[in-house]
Formats: sequence, structure tokens, C-alpha cells
Amino acid sequence: MTKQIAIIGGGPAGLMAAEVLSAAGHAVTVYEAMPTFGRKFLLAGKSGLNITHSEDFSSFAARFGTACAHLRPALDAFTPDDVRAWAAGLGTETFVGTSGRVFPNVMKASPLLRAWLRRLEAQGVVLKTRHRWLGFAENGYRFETPEGPVIARPDAALLALGGASWPRLGSDAAWVPWLRDKGILVADLRPANCGFDVAWSEAFRERFAGEPLKSVSTTSEAGTFQGEFVISKHGIEGSLVYAHSAALRDRLLEKGHAALAVDLAPGRTTERLARDLGRQDAKASFSNRLRKGAGLEGVKAALLRELVPDANRMPPGELAQLIKALQIPVLRPRPIAEAISSAGGIAWSELDEHSMLKPLPGLFAAGEMLDWEAPTGGYLLTACLATGRAAARGIEAWLRHR
Repeated sequence: MTKQIAIIGGGPAGLMAAEVLSAAGHAVTVYEAMPTFGRKFLLAGKSGLNITHSEDFSSFAARFGTACAHLRPALDAFTPDDVRAWAAGLGTETFVGTSGRVFPNVMKASPLLRAWLRRLEAQGVVLKTRHRWLGFAENGYRFETPEGPVIARPDAALLALGGASWPRLGSDAAWVPWLRDKGILVADLRPANCGFDVAWSEAFRERFAGEPLKSVSTTSEAGTFQGEFVISKHGIEGSLVYAHSAALRDRLLEKGHAALAVDLAPGRTTERLARDLGRQDAKASFSNRLRKGAGLEGVKAALLRELVPDANRMPPGELAQLIKALQIPVLRPRPIAEAISSAGGIAWSELDEHSMLKPLPGLFAAGEMLDWEAPTGGYLLTACLATGRAAARGIEAWLRHR
């Protein structure tokens, strides 16, 4: 028997659930607050949609940290290879980049999204934009629409409203107090994959804001990674910083202080640096000694001076150690509205094995609303798709056994 299912949120998790449920013959309506679907998805694809990652699957799953055990059933059922096959089925072939990240051949999100929406409509999905969820009604869900208030009373519903990053694209976390009022435990939403504030001097900020720090290695409790990041007017940002954001954020919360260690010369050992610096003329300027002895100039040399003003008086051995592990003290994460994603969300203890909220039978949740986080690199999107698919299967199972 056909059931009426409401999906609240038109991002990847919600649309994937709509695809699965409509293919099973259910009457599905997707309610999206914004004028168009998948706005965050489209923005993420502007510089090349990173759809998933090609690394070994056990390593892939481990990237989700403490949430791995909770996410693993969904990821096992919709692996990175499955993501690529799904995209190919919508006419979007993919390739593996040098970093192992997987991208569409066209390097855009819009063709994939258009094909996806066409498939959903062909399967009978009703797509409603400008329908903003306003919380619960008696036996239903209240929406604000251009035509006035609407109450939907479906047989089952899925919440796929995202976290709190990029709120201008729709994920504004307005749902948090409504679920808490129903007794649902929701971990505070925190910025993830974000930049950090640093107390730059005015002179350094004016001269170097926007400058990339290339070919460096960075270390925190998250591990050691190579690449580049950017000096911003507020502090530091970029993919290499995002790799450490969870570790730095949590250390700030626990200890009140944190620092990112930067190796400015990852291609040279400490011993070689000390030897090369020791060969420089002591009467030469510090800039020349850094350039000739360590290959440091421009923003790298300026960063060293900014953080350790008396570095010019250090003996070669100490200076070499400083260059290999320069500490950038971070003050706080940038606001969650600027973050690529968010941590926190609905506690896993609130969900049953079908992704249903235990205190609210018939209401399910998926995507970034759940309490997990992951680094950039295709992990975020894959988990959103996988949890949307898993929730759809959970809805089917629940409806069958009612």
C-alpha cells in the first residue's frame, strides 16, 4: 500500500532518501525552505565537486572518528564505489584526482543535480520549494509557504535539514530548539573544517593577508599533513588548516589554548638546516641568512619573525628547530556560519537501528543533522548520501511492520 512520506530538507541526504522511497512506490514530497534545491551542494561544486574519495574503504570509514561505528552500516551499504556508480547512472562520469579525491569529469555539480531532480520527478516525487518547516503541529508538521501556513500529516517523515554552516544557503539550525523541546538530546553545533583566529600584528595582517603558505607540513593531535594554507586577516584558513580543525577546536575547548605546528622546510632535516644556517655569514642580514641557509623568504620568513621576534638572535641549531616546528597559537575557531561543515547534532542514542527518533515514532533523521563530522575530501557528501539512503530503508522497514 502506498504511503505518504514527507522529507523535510532538499539537500543530498533528503534527495537520496526521496529517490529510494519513490523507487519503492511511496508517495514522496520534499519540502525545501529555499527557492531551489541543493544550494549547498551547488556551492561546494563551484570549484570542482568533490563527490567522494578513492582511498581504501577501511581508511575511508576511519575518517569519521568516534562516529565511525554509528555510520559504518550506512557507509557499508553505500560505499564510495557505489557513489561513483550512482553518479554515472545520472550521466556524470567521475575521475580520481592526484590526491585520491573523486570529481565529476565536468568538474561541476549543476549537471548532476539537474539530472537527479529530473529522475525524482519522473519517479513521482513532489518537489516543493519555499516551504520552511516551522516545527510540530498536532500529528503533523507546520510549514510557512508563499500561500500561507500549511500542515502536513504524512505516514512518516524524514528530517534532513543540515547543520549550521552556511546558513544563508538554508542550514540555519532552527530545528535544534524544536527537537530539544520534544526531549531529543542534541549536542551543541560547533564549526568543523573551519579557519581560526590568530592575533596577528597590524603590520603583518596588512602585508600578508591573503598570501598562501605553500609547501609546508603541519602537525597537531590530528596528525601530520603536507600542503598549503592561507594567511587571512583574521588568522589562518584553507584545506591544510581544516585537516586540523577538529583537534584544534577540541583542545581549545578542553585546555583553553592550542597551537598548530608548522614545518616551514619539510624537504630538509633539522640537522641539514642547522648546518646550512651555520655556514652563513654572521654579519649578513637575517633575511639573507634565512633565504640562503633555509630557503625561506616572503611570507614564510615574515611568519617566523611575526611569531618569534628574536629569532634573528638564535644560534643555528635552535633556529633550525624553530623552522621545523613553528607554533601558531590559535585563539578560537571562526564563526560556524563561515565553516564548511558543523560538528554536533542529534545524539546517536536518540536513534534506533532504522534512523528513527526513539521518542518520536515515524520521524527519522539523516545527514549533517546527526552528531558526526569528517574532513573535507568527499567524506561529507558520501556520508550525507549514505545516511539518507539508510534512513529511507529504515522508513520502509518501519512502515512494513506497523
